[in-house]
Amino acid sequence: MGIEEIRQALAEKVKGIPPIGDKLKFDLDGQYMLIDGTGKENIITDEDGEADCTVIMSVDTYLKLQRKEIKPMKATLTRKLKVKGNLGVAKKLRQLM
Repeated sequence: MGIEEIRQALAEKVKGIPPIGDKLKFDLDGQYMLIDGTGKENIITDEDGEADCTVIMSVDTYLKLQRKEIKPMKATLTRKLKVKGNLGVAKKLRQLM
């Protein structure tokens, strides 16, 4: 699965949840997905814009998290997942995983 398929799948998921109230950015191997949940709905783009929280990981780690092959805490402790910014925003990821 490539970044475009990941972005499309994430776009479907963010439509199904209430606006997150913040901007959350994924950096997957230098490719970006920015969820802007500050409006009436969550909008996802491929921009490398300002975000309240940035989650950095490889595409492989992202897919393992989606398939529940690795838990977020373990990914963080093994440094496969890094979070910059507001950790409270990162906790909203549970709705997306």
